[in-house]
Amino acid sequence: MRRRPHSALLGLAAAVGGLLATGAVPASAAPPKSPASPSPTVSAEQKVRDFWTPERMRAAKPLDLLNVSPSRASQITPAKRGGPAVSVPSTKAFPQKGGAWTGGGAVVKTSGRVFFTYQGRTASCSGNSVTSQNKSTVVTAGHCVKLEGAWHTNWAFVPAYHDGQSPYGTWTASKTSATDQWAASEDINYDVGLAVVNPLDGKKLADVVGAQGVQFNGGYNKPMYAFGFPAAAPYDGKKLIYCSGNTTKDFLFSKDHSLACDMTGGSSGGPWFNSFDESTGTGLQASVNSFGYTFLPGRMFGPYFGNEVKAAYDKAQAS
Repeated sequence: MRRRPHSALLGLAAAVGGLLATGAVPASAAPPKSPASPSPTVSAEQKVRDFWTPERMRAAKPLDLLNVSPSRASQITPAKRGGPAVSVPSTKAFPQKGGAWTGGGAVVKTSGRVFFTYQGRTASCSGNSVTSQNKSTVVTAGHCVKLEGAWHTNWAFVPAYHDGQSPYGTWTASKTSATDQWAASEDINYDVGLAVVNPLDGKKLADVVGAQGVQFNGGYNKPMYAFGFPAAAPYDGKKLIYCSGNTTKDFLFSKDHSLACDMTGGSSGGPWFNSFDESTGTGLQASVNSFGYTFLPGRMFGPYFGNEVKAAYDKAQAS
């Protein structure tokens, strides 16, 4: 079976120290000159921020089809869904299969677009800032940090992204991780990734954009809201899109939640909220956009946040 994710990065090294060049002259020469000024160096995280220019962010593509276990006979894909990119006149709409979020609130700042390099190409996903001990944790999909055995590079999170703009800055990852099951075998049931991001201008992520609560073992068949930045047609990755509705448990191959949703590639890793309040844009994150079946268009699937996801979250937030 094959699936395509809706769309992460090796931990970056600490800043490289500057090199001090000094000159030496013979005793008979003129008085020695003062040591040369340190050669300017650019930190690893600054290199990542410089790499993600507005042009590169606009050009980043959602991940394409990837291999799944050969024992599965069908195809899963995160992107090729039907349905137009319709902006609803009001966000007070439930259910909603895919419209621009215009309701404001915390979700506008906590959610954002994820960028990274995958097999030499610039790619994108979605992510969300969550409450954590380190105030620096982003939750996304597992395939948005690691895919086909390799961890993504040049990983960055841009909260409140809009058409190449980074209103709250570009946050580079100091470390990326995933559930043990995804890290070991890329098990679709545990397609959850995390990133701990570096401080920016001396501030931590949650102090700048806020953070959403996280819920584990919350059960199935719940009313939920899903958010993301789909970049595959008919969407363009420029704005925050959402779906809402009553979820069900996948009756086919996975243990995932299922939601009627037309979001496409690039929305992978975007948050699913339980107990979501439209008036404040807050909720408890209980899943992420993960995949869709090619033979079942118009439905999104997201992993269940159980004990395995909690274990991965606890490791990330403590680092």
